[in-house]
Amino acid sequence: MGILIQALQFFASLSMLVLIHEFGHYITARMVGARVDKFYIFFDPWFSLFKRKIGNTEYGIGWLPLGGYVSLYDSRETLMTEETAATEKRDELAKQRKKALRRGNTEEAERLSAQIATLEAEIESAKQQQRTLEPTKDELRGKNPWQRLLVMIAGVVMNALFAIGIYTAMTYTWGETYFHNDDMVNGYVFNEEAEALGFVDGDRIVTIDGHSIGNVVEINERLLIVGDDVEVVVLRNEEPVTLNIAMEDIVALRERKGYVNLIGEYVPFVVADVEAESSIAAGVMAGDRIVAINGEPVGEFLSALPLLAEAKDTTAAITVERGEDVVELAVPVNGEGKIGVRVASVQPRQKKYGFWESIPAGIKFTGKKIASYWDQLVMMVNPDTGLYKEVGGFISIGSIFPEVWSWYNFWNVTALLSVMLAVMNLLPIPVLDGGHVLFTLWEIITRRKPSEKFMSIAQNIGFYILMALLLYANGSDILRLFS
Repeated sequence: MGILIQALQFFASLSMLVLIHEFGHYITARMVGARVDKFYIFFDPWFSLFKRKIGNTEYGIGWLPLGGYVSLYDSRETLMTEETAATEKRDELAKQRKKALRRGNTEEAERLSAQIATLEAEIESAKQQQRTLEPTKDELRGKNPWQRLLVMIAGVVMNALFAIGIYTAMTYTWGETYFHNDDMVNGYVFNEEAEALGFVDGDRIVTIDGHSIGNVVEINERLLIVGDDVEVVVLRNEEPVTLNIAMEDIVALRERKGYVNLIGEYVPFVVADVEAESSIAAGVMAGDRIVAINGEPVGEFLSALPLLAEAKDTTAAITVERGEDVVELAVPVNGEGKIGVRVASVQPRQKKYGFWESIPAGIKFTGKKIASYWDQLVMMVNPDTGLYKEVGGFISIGSIFPEVWSWYNFWNVTALLSVMLAVMNLLPIPVLDGGHVLFTLWEIITRRKPSEKFMSIAQNIGFYILMALLLYANGSDILRLFS
């Protein structure tokens, strides 16, 4: 059931993102006077799930959920179709000619050669007509470069605006709830991987690479998403200690998935309130600091849980510090491994936003996400970071969604994916929006339009690069499933 809920969230989110992105291209094309032949959500090779033509535009839903597209009118399309048909026929006749030559049938080979020559003349004629055919007023290629640039970048802009809209609505509806580093007065507790890097339970993190920490979430980001060695300053027993962590060690930690439960709040086992009558009767009091259970020392609250679990349904010998005194108590442990006390932990900070306050907050959140994701992309092309090994495809993206439905989490992940889609589409790869933008900017600066031959070669290269990336990302997902 959990996987089904994840899949439904992924499909709903992807549908919205594709719709928003392609609508950006569609509406700006219409604004500059370009005719739109097709507007499709998802791809439709061979057939579509739904289609309806309104005016000059066919609106439809494809069956292959790898994106979507807007097809703009091009008066050269008939010539392109003729060229493709002639090319396919020529290639077929060339195969027949080879067979005829192998059989020694020179007469048949000569006849096929004549047909091939005719077809090659037709192909060259079609290409020449394509090069010389003037664009009509409702073709995008006939618009000035600035208008074409507007259409090309509109999808990215719409995804960024969509993310801003989501984050704005989220801050207005739910506000912001987070743990602040300054409130962690008892420091943090670390897993074994973090301890191997030099951290000690109780350390308070002051700076990472000279940056002070606000939201606790920033600690993992600044520690794990790095392209070089990291310098961390911590307070240990109120004394500053500098940890110099090699990037190689961080890469190895990520590969071992040591980031799981990397860091948590250090909660001393100090009783804030006694709720169970049995513990009250045993003499447990608010303010007691539990330092040992059945002779085993207790450093902080989490380390006590396994000891209490071992002592369930028994009476445990518990050592507490009470002011200057050390007191031994016999305390009943219930069947759930609990003694019925509450400990005090750091409470999250909460910030509410009014309507007008939520707008700049939404813009700020989007900007941070864009900067963070861009940093990760830059790191992926640096083999030393090892981040390319963690690239994932649709399975990884779908797994970001929780297995239970939560509107907050759904919109949060959708906003993040919208940011990722915007940034990815801006990469200067032909066939992506960024590639088209790059060539159009070149045309604006040099006042020279790249040749059709160059554009065709670039598009093919871009297509193969994109297919390679998709195969690598989704192949990595499949390998991780089996491993």
